[in-house]
Amino acid sequence: MTLDWTVAALVLLAALLHASWNAMTKSSADGLLAIWLMTLFAGVLGAVGALFVPLPLAEAWPYLIVSAGIHLAYMLFLVRAYRLGDLSRVYPIARGLAPVVVALLAALFVGERPTIVQAGGLLFCCGAIVSLAFADTSISRVGRRAVVAAVATGLMIASYTVVDGSGVRVAGDPLSYVAWNLLLDGIPLTFVVFFRRSGQIRAFIRSNAVHSMTGGAMAAVAYGIVLWAMSKGAMASVSSLRETSVVFATLIGTRLLGEPLGTRRLVAAVVVAGGLMLLQL
Repeated sequence: MTLDWTVAALVLLAALLHASWNAMTKSSADGLLAIWLMTLFAGVLGAVGALFVPLPLAEAWPYLIVSAGIHLAYMLFLVRAYRLGDLSRVYPIARGLAPVVVALLAALFVGERPTIVQAGGLLFCCGAIVSLAFADTSISRVGRRAVVAAVATGLMIASYTVVDGSGVRVAGDPLSYVAWNLLLDGIPLTFVVFFRRSGQIRAFIRSNAVHSMTGGAMAAVAYGIVLWAMSKGAMASVSSLRETSVVFATLIGTRLLGEPLGTRRLVAAVVVAGGLMLLQL
């Protein structure tokens, strides 16, 4: 099941928004508080949206609850990875692993079998994405820890992609699943933040409220688009197209955050685009 090109264009927009809020998290003085405020604001948007859509059907609630737990692990691993490594290195590893794992899980549990061309494009694309993370870099002890955290983040991304991709299809109304997903995601993280950072919350909010609200809006719109798209097309195709965010993140990291950009990274970005074209043919 391939994607309509209108859906594909919206997923590309989601990729740009996703790379942007990740860059905001990376550049923040406190990644945990930054991602919490973003998630909290996205939850407020979800609560508002929930007022205008019906409740998800009963079959969707187990997916929503499991998704909230996986998202908590994802955000904690992501914050750790950004504390240890560069955006242009951590982000491609985490996002690059996800499509391969999603394709395997979707084939095993959802019955989505890619064609030979799509499978080739998927592997071609993901190999190039992962190579972006290692281009022109050497792995130090801290770098290895960052890679481990990024790999764990990628596994969490793949897990919640399959869970949410399955849940949105049985929710009755995709927008109701999106709204409640955003609303529930911030609850577990709130407990973690109050346990770890209770004395720093007020000062951080005063100096970062607008910044975090912007990032939260980006995150909400980006993931809402992706969940909606997964109700229209194959999980592996949506997940892979979404991973063009690694190109955006690499450009943001190198152009705005001062991280190095080598020839290998540029070549890998072109290969990513080629793999995505194969996936859509």
